[in-house]
Order: sequence, then C-alpha cells, then structure tokens
Amino acid sequence: MSRVGKKPIPITGKTKVTLKDRELTVQGPKGSLSRTLHPGVELKIENEALHVSASDESKKARAVQGLMRSLVANMVTGVDRGFQRILEINGIGYRAALAGSTLTLNLGYSHPIEFKLPEGISAAVDKNNTITLSGIDKEKLGLTAASIRRLRGPEPYKGKGIKYAEERIQRKAGKTGTK
Repeated sequence: MSRVGKKPIPITGKTKVTLKDRELTVQGPKGSLSRTLHPGVELKIENEALHVSASDESKKARAVQGLMRSLVANMVTGVDRGFQRILEINGIGYRAALAGSTLTLNLGYSHPIEFKLPEGISAAVDKNNTITLSGIDKEKLGLTAASIRRLRGPEPYKGKGIKYAEERIQRKAGKTGTK
C-alpha cells in the first residue's frame, strides 16, 4: 500500500467537499475545483478528513492511490490558501510588463514576446524582473510557470534567462585567452 496514499487529508472549516458520481468538487474561500476520480481508487469523507484507498490490491491501483491522494490534497490546499510561483529574469535589457492578462517579455530577441495567461492564473511583476504567478490549481500554475521559463531558459555561462526563484544555476567557466 502507498505510504502517501494512506495519509488522511484534513478538511478545514472553510472548505466544502462534495462527491457525486465519482466527481469530486472542492469549494473554498478562493474558488472551486473539480476532478473525476480514477476508477482504481475509492474516496471516503469521515471525521472532517478525506481518506483515499485503492479499490483492489493490483499494482496499478496502489500506484494511482498515492497520485490521487496528492491531487486531492492539492485541490483542498488550493481553494483554501492558493499557490504561488516566483520567476526571476536575469540579463541586461531583459524585462517583463503586465497589461491585463497578457505578459509582455523582452528576452533579448528581436521582438517582445506576448504571453497570454490562462484562466485562473494571475500574475504580478515587481521591478521589471520578478514575476509572481498565483492561482488555486497547482497543476495549471506549474505548467504556466514552466511555459514562461521555457521561453528563455537560464544559460550556465552568464546566468541570463528566466529561472525559478529557488532554482540554483550551476555556472560554468568561459573560454580563456591564450598567449
């Protein structure tokens, strides 16, 4: 049995969880999320906690149990507190600006890049070089942050590009002149 899957998911007083026809809906102060449960797992709501269990003892069902427990826990946390991801832009002339739900990025290319934020994800730009993404869906937030980072990933010689705030770039030595 999965160690992660065995842990109960606590439900706070502000969060409301409903399960109907294998469709889980979680509502909280920040919004609402819903997901269809995998057929290999069963979900029970008992004593202000959610319990995820495998429907049978097959290897696939035990593997999906831990995954579904993590996804449901992220849903509960997201509607209660939300999630945040911070990106840093390094490089001379590299900057970001926000206009509505469109992020304009100058990343050393001959043209600025217009990035449309998906529904449910909001952004804030500080000092033209720090982007703070926030939302209630952790999966969508991570995909959005990865898509922005992919536009100009950090390079190892000068450290220019977009990186996560907690990410550490392994630097390399450049060329040396010979005489």
